[in-house]
Amino acid sequence: MSIGAVLAVLREDFPDVTISKIRFLEAEGLVTPDRAPSGYRRFSDADCERLRFVLTAQRDRYLPLKVIREQLDAIDDQGAGAAGSARLLSSARTAVAPATDFSARGGRVDRETLIERTAVDSAFISELMRNGLLTAGPGGFFDEDAVRLVEAAAALANFGVETRHLRAFKVSAEREAGLVAQIAGPIAKGKGTGARDRAEELVREMAALSVTLHTQLVKAAVRTALD
Repeated sequence: MSIGAVLAVLREDFPDVTISKIRFLEAEGLVTPDRAPSGYRRFSDADCERLRFVLTAQRDRYLPLKVIREQLDAIDDQGAGAAGSARLLSSARTAVAPATDFSARGGRVDRETLIERTAVDSAFISELMRNGLLTAGPGGFFDEDAVRLVEAAAALANFGVETRHLRAFKVSAEREAGLVAQIAGPIAKGKGTGARDRAEELVREMAALSVTLHTQLVKAAVRTALD
């Protein structure tokens, strides 16, 4: 397949993917299509499945490319050949995807579906929105990140954490976002193909590190409080 044909196939599940994104993933070594004598890229079915795996891991698990590359290397090490690798990638992609199905609306759910998928009531959704923790997008739809946010907030509520107490998390997240934006902003505005993709990858990497750091700091603080 040409890169345009691959783009058309992938956009059925990943509406935001671009040719620039595919070229960026190629430059990062995540996919290595053959080249025709004329120099044009020629993607195989295995290459397309590999791209699906990468895009799924980024969208559904917010994994940085370093981690995704390690997972791909592990699959490659199994030495199953092109067809076998495609099957392994398809199975692995299904395994890493969340149970919630967002394909019906391209990753968007309405309020009723959000309530159904997260097993909370309408009042809980309203409370999250009133406290600025949850915001609906265009047309009143929510994305997969909103679903995970509601699930996490509901789980904390089961431990007795009230919604109003979660505002501290939002304030902390906004401060971290400002710091990340200062670093990634100039890269996104840079010239050259893939500038925005490089910036998005940097944000993903820093977000993952930020979560790890935050977790360790909370654990250390709790140990100190309990001593």
